[in-house]
Amino acid sequence: QVQLVESGGGLVQAGGSLRLSCAASGSIFSINVMAWYRQAPGKLRESVAMITSGGSTNYADSVKGRFTISRDNAKNTVNLQMNSLKPEDAAVYYCYTTSRRTSSSALIPSWGQGTQVTVSA
Repeated sequence: QVQLVESGGGLVQAGGSLRLSCAASGSIFSINVMAWYRQAPGKLRESVAMITSGGSTNYADSVKGRFTISRDNAKNTVNLQMNSLKPEDAAVYYCYTTSRRTSSSALIPSWGQGTQVTVSA
């Protein structure tokens, strides 16, 4: 079982910055994808950014140029630097990973508990 613990959410004014962090622990041999999703009230959960073990990244169009995802493979952590925040970025942000327990096991998806990001206009 994999545990994901997020931190760094909070309240910020529009135009401000926040940095989210997520640490993975538990039965981990390797982590494939690390990603951030978000869900605003009344909306579906959406992908924000993802990064592979090799460092390839992908971003939602709405955050390109403002958010940066990074990871530390040695520490099993992933960060999301969020700059120029807008009110529409407000949501609960979730950390997501796919990982293996052994070198030959299947990929297991895991979700964090979520961290609230509030952006005031």
